[in-house]
Amino acid sequence: MTDGETVHDPMENQVTRGAQIMTLIAAFLGWMFDGLEMGLFPLVARPALRELMGAQADTEIGTWMGWITAGFLVGAAAGGILFGWLGDRIGRVRAMVWSVLCYAIFSGLCGFAETPLQLAGLRFLAALGMGGEWSLGVALVMEVWPAKNRPVLAGLIGGASNVGFLLIAIVGLGLSQFIVGAEDFLRSTGMSEAWVTKLIGADQSGWRLLMFIGATPALLTVFVRMFVPESKLWEHAAANAPKARVADIFAPGIAKKTILGTCLAGMALIGTWASIQWVTPWANKLASGTDSAATASSTTQISLAIGAIIGTMAAALFAEWFSRRKSYFLLCLASLLVCAYLFRTPLHFPMTAAWFESVDPNHYFFGGERAFDWHFVLVAGLAGCVTASFYGWLPLYLPELFPTRIRATGQGFAFNFGRVLAAVGALQGGQLLNYFKEDYARMCGIMSLVYLAGMVLIWFCPETKGKPLPE
Repeated sequence: MTDGETVHDPMENQVTRGAQIMTLIAAFLGWMFDGLEMGLFPLVARPALRELMGAQADTEIGTWMGWITAGFLVGAAAGGILFGWLGDRIGRVRAMVWSVLCYAIFSGLCGFAETPLQLAGLRFLAALGMGGEWSLGVALVMEVWPAKNRPVLAGLIGGASNVGFLLIAIVGLGLSQFIVGAEDFLRSTGMSEAWVTKLIGADQSGWRLLMFIGATPALLTVFVRMFVPESKLWEHAAANAPKARVADIFAPGIAKKTILGTCLAGMALIGTWASIQWVTPWANKLASGTDSAATASSTTQISLAIGAIIGTMAAALFAEWFSRRKSYFLLCLASLLVCAYLFRTPLHFPMTAAWFESVDPNHYFFGGERAFDWHFVLVAGLAGCVTASFYGWLPLYLPELFPTRIRATGQGFAFNFGRVLAAVGALQGGQLLNYFKEDYARMCGIMSLVYLAGMVLIWFCPETKGKPLPE
């Protein structure tokens, strides 16, 4: 089929192949930049908070990590509802432009934070736009492309965020190698010594520079506004149906689906944000005091991201081959087992001189006195694969629960309000981390038990495989 040829689907949505491709590119890039923004904080959390908190960091870092993560999740939930509703009211494309601008601007401003509270507030505001972009992008793609393509598209959308997660980890890895040159370059521009020190950081982490990278998605808004067409299904529904209200997703016949969809997203998000997202700072702690400290976080995050890209792509196809319910159950089971292995076996090596002397230096990932080996990195990647697989499953399943006129609102609420549940989990994780004296493995092992609840919950949900999107 060539560009410009009209595509017909059972719901009489007529778009060109070129329009479909532009829509997919916009959604993929938007969610990729969301993933880049989400990956920023785990990568820089410990060095950023240690700089901003000073002496208090040793006793309160877990609490602040929990609060900042929780604020980000609540912001994403609010943004999903706000921009999802806006997308149902004024159109998917126009609302997407505003959502992308929101998270790009406030993510970049995080680089100017002077206190943990300022960092938390800016992360909250950035999350508003991020949560909105997910609901709008998913609704737009699922409405523009034929039903037969939805599993592959769901996998692509789910994988996009992890591509961004991977990119920011690579940038962080490269930045650690380039930091000295960057410092010289900043001085050569005439920048004051105070600002050079602020941007580079006393520990040479360059976390503020990484935060500024979060502003790059602003360029995406130009592409969206110029080349991405509006959903014909939305235009038809907007012309022939009442204006969408948030209350409509709790109407009879819809409310149960909204609640169940929210809980399904919540189980996956708690597993990610209260458990797997802490693996990166855990690696940073393990490597602290060794010559791998500068690269441990980035290397671990790269492994997590590569695994997640594979998992999200496979999960949507898995759900189409079997069924929506069976696949979710199996994903929960696999996540539970892999997390048990990662967090409950002695992969976190004791940082003692005697231990370092007892091992073969060539076995370890970075060589010499290192905090972890290939085993740790590979298991982290496997954990990223199975736990992120839900983000390929959810873009496939959630749009199948709601009719067109409230689809962005409904799926935006379900996915993003699930972040509120995850925020509670993140706060509990932060408190447990302090209680266990920064024992990440013990805390994450407890929080990963949430997958047990998901294994039960899915059997109360409707099976939607093989059914068209509700009108």
